[in-house]
Amino acid sequence: MSGRAHEETGQTIAFVLMDRFSMNAFASVIEPLRIANRLLGREYYEWTTYSLDGNSVVASNGCEVAVKKSIRELHDADVTLLCSGIDVERLPLDPDLGSKLRRLNAMGRTFGAICTGAYLLARYNLLDGRRCTIHWENLRSLREEFPDVEVTSDIFAIDRNCITCAGGMASLDMMLRLIAIQHGAYLAHEVAEVALYQNMRSGESAQRHDIEARTGISNAKILDAIRIMDLHIEDPLSCQQLAMTVNLSPRQLERLFRRHFNCTPGQYYLRLRLETARDLLRRTSRPVLDVALACGFASTSHFTKCYRERFLCTPTEERQSYQWANTKTNSGVGTATPMRLVAK
Repeated sequence: MSGRAHEETGQTIAFVLMDRFSMNAFASVIEPLRIANRLLGREYYEWTTYSLDGNSVVASNGCEVAVKKSIRELHDADVTLLCSGIDVERLPLDPDLGSKLRRLNAMGRTFGAICTGAYLLARYNLLDGRRCTIHWENLRSLREEFPDVEVTSDIFAIDRNCITCAGGMASLDMMLRLIAIQHGAYLAHEVAEVALYQNMRSGESAQRHDIEARTGISNAKILDAIRIMDLHIEDPLSCQQLAMTVNLSPRQLERLFRRHFNCTPGQYYLRLRLETARDLLRRTSRPVLDVALACGFASTSHFTKCYRERFLCTPTEERQSYQWANTKTNSGVGTATPMRLVAK
């Protein structure tokens, strides 16, 4: 990590908790620091939790976490990490947080995000020309909204003084890597052992299980066909083109899909495109026509017809109902009383 990290002085880390942040990712990024301090025999890592206004923050699992400070008191931490979670696209941008992050970046401090926080960094224009990652559920929408940002599907990415992580247990992998950079691989392995974590992964590891594991299918031809479909969402291939790319006849390919999925390749492909469209409708503010074109539909009328048949509502109704549900949740209506935790 860049910044003022020195073996003698230690390192200060700021965690900015956003509404509905991922508790799993937050715990996985903070616990390795605690363990490292214990093994080092001193408080090398010191961290402080922040929120936008200094008030407690409710995580996506309903737990309420009390923080130490508001971002107005965030000045010169060596590392500043945004911790967010679900519905990050709907969080309002706080101008004070943007100015703080830009100032820290100009000072050469390390900044970054875990789980879905890269989306906020992109909105603050802090990821232009940088390589980053985000949770796989948000990958496509981040790429669609910010085409100039290099978004990878790695579990974590380190690009100069910017570090991003896909969240979940990948947060632990990222922190073990940073501990190894500062103190050597031996300490990182000791921390992993205390955490009962046996398989430390590199940043380039894939976030998701491969298609074979997700589908339970081992037929190489079908797996290749699905991979090709996923690469051609915006410009869908015909069944004949798809069959040619996997060296099968259209009839052979159809037989395989009927055997394994009880549908034709075209039906499977359409379902994949529509699920992608639903994700974009929920996670971006792009016009319905743009979403339709991004998912291979030539017109909104055809897109709407297919969408209604699949999801029993129109794309516009999907977006409105999702926004309403999100607003209702954020207002506290119908939500459970959160558990209260206190963070250091």
